Amino acid sequence: MTPRNSTKPIRVLYLDDEDNNLRSFKAAFRRDYEVYTANNTEDAFSILKSHRPQVIFSDQRMPVTSGVEFFNAVRQVFPEPVRILITGFTDVNDIIDAINKGHVYRYITKPWSEAEIKVAIENAYDLYHTRRQLKDKIEDLEKTNNELNRFVYSVSHDLRAPIASVLGLVKVAGIDVTDPAASELFEKVDRSVHKLDLLVNNIIDYYKNSKATEEFVEVNLENLVEDVLNQLHSGENRENLSLQKSISQNARFFGDYFRIRIVLSHLIANAIKFKKPEQQTAQVDLKFGIEEEKVHIIVKDHGVGILQDHVEQIFKMFFRGKDQMAGSGLGLYIVKEALAKMNGSIDVHSSPGEGAEFHIIIPNMIGHEDE
Repeated sequence: MTPRNSTKPIRVLYLDDEDNNLRSFKAAFRRDYEVYTANNTEDAFSILKSHRPQVIFSDQRMPVTSGVEFFNAVRQVFPEPVRILITGFTDVNDIIDAINKGHVYRYITKPWSEAEIKVAIENAYDLYHTRRQLKDKIEDLEKTNNELNRFVYSVSHDLRAPIASVLGLVKVAGIDVTDPAASELFEKVDRSVHKLDLLVNNIIDYYKNSKATEEFVEVNLENLVEDVLNQLHSGENRENLSLQKSISQNARFFGDYFRIRIVLSHLIANAIKFKKPEQQTAQVDLKFGIEEEKVHIIVKDHGVGILQDHVEQIFKMFFRGKDQMAGSGLGLYIVKEALAKMNGSIDVHSSPGEGAEFHIIIPNMIGHEDE
């Protein structure tokens, strides 16, 4: 019999402390499979290391180490082989241990038949082969995704300098323009390049958020707010913002400073972009409530608000409402992803013309600052 999906014989290991059982097993299946036998766990581990069997059988009742204990040790070092337990007893506790500790694929009672063992081997190999294929595909997808992310980040990073140059040239060129039609064209170019600049910066934030490791530090709220304001991409943004903050702090605050800053930066930038046309400055209320277990943050603006039909959609990648075309469609998606990395949550309450209020909850990581 030849195994499916392969021209090579299936590699099988059988562990049993009774040599007669080992000889019988090898005699019965050596023509169809590549059979290895061991009468102690030390020899079994040596075979696992050198021959990498795909299917492992083990007797449950052995003098030193039970089959379940052996499988539990095996899966820590060699997780891929499919494990099958053989026993002459039908103790329910043994079955439970086999499933919970040894992650056993199948349970076969003695005396076994050749037909039963062959079916078990073939089915176990199919499972092994499928798992390997799935693992390989996952690794390929992860590699492709990482390469794509690095490429996008590299391109975005390299675009920042020429975009800044174009913005500077447009601003300088527009100073001496007196023709109304030409001035309008320069304004359109300026808006378009600013939009591109926003997209590039959002892509960079997305990449950094996906790759950055957690680092918990004590958060100084005054410094945090100042950093957030400095991260707004132009001085004009800061001039268009009126920020009111309040802090209720009953405990020290430890958290992922980098991601908290990303979250607040995007929410405040959105408030500036989506202020009402008649507003000279965007009005933002920022509230912190620091407790031992959790940190509550509220970011409330007084802008154009969000349509009710859009409230459930705004955190999706590239979603932009018809009345909110100024954004890139990435900002709130990045906010959601950053909060997910911190095991946090966000809710929004809004209606058109009355602004939006974002409620954020993140764990206070006191005691985790050294992790």
